[in-house]
Amino acid sequence: MIPFRYVMAADEAMARDAAGAAGARYLAGGTTLVDLMKLHVERPEVVVDINPLPLTRIEELPDQVVRVGAMARNSDMAHHDLIRLRYPVLSQAILAGASAQVRNMATTGGNLLQRTRCYYFRDTAAACNKREPGSGCAALDGYNRIHAVLGTSDHCIATHSSDMCVALAALDAVVRLSGPRGERTVPITEFHLVPGDRPERETVLEPGELITAVDVPPLPFARRSAYVKVRDRASYAFALASAAVALDVRDGTIRDARIALGGVATKPWRARYAERLLAGRRAEPSSYRAAAEAALAGAVPRTHNGFKIELAKRTIARALARAGATA
Repeated sequence: MIPFRYVMAADEAMARDAAGAAGARYLAGGTTLVDLMKLHVERPEVVVDINPLPLTRIEELPDQVVRVGAMARNSDMAHHDLIRLRYPVLSQAILAGASAQVRNMATTGGNLLQRTRCYYFRDTAAACNKREPGSGCAALDGYNRIHAVLGTSDHCIATHSSDMCVALAALDAVVRLSGPRGERTVPITEFHLVPGDRPERETVLEPGELITAVDVPPLPFARRSAYVKVRDRASYAFALASAAVALDVRDGTIRDARIALGGVATKPWRARYAERLLAGRRAEPSSYRAAAEAALAGAVPRTHNGFKIELAKRTIARALARAGATA
């Protein structure tokens, strides 16, 4: 691991000041950053430890928004009654990720900033525009079985790896940021960026900005929600395809829907057209399949990942059927 300067942040202002320096990174749970530092993929000059910051609360606000502090551990979030009962899709998504040990360390903010598991990104001998801008993308003509079919570009086809963020995208969550120019909020569907011609820029975070919380708005029909994740093995594996869905069903007819995809896109992928297509249709398999077809209409397969398109369609249909069957 390369040498770096370590800063223990006593408060948010100190954290922002230290993280505003070139080559600085925040350290929360460390479940991604430390691994990447060992591989020399991340080479920070300054590591700003934000564990002392009082950002661990999970609480209901007067307007019924559930606010989750950026330093809340994934395990605490998954098992909290406000999350488990109101947003089962979010609890299910978190519990589908990693191991219990990792969930006990990983934080809400860290999960939002989780980096891709693309093997070319993690191999410093390979060309990767995300790791080294302008070097090329070895995945384009390489072994790209785990790579994205949505939101890709000629510069990068790496998938976003978070489960939690897929559920948050379906729930219209809002990310709260604090930076040198004050506080701001960003819808999670706008927080992550598609690669375009700048794959090294993954989020809208500016230098020195700190994630302080995530707000999950009230969504009554989120109680009828589900997360389905398909992977190579039953545990400790990243998604080949996943779907976070919620359905508002009255008398067998779908009034509203939420659909977000993981494992197949370069960011947590909200399928808004598929949602609109479901409105007014019967809650039945033919409707779910039609929505799934619409969600993958713009998919661009590569040599080894074409199977993901049909896999994702089936994953969406299964998740919708599961949510539709919820009493």
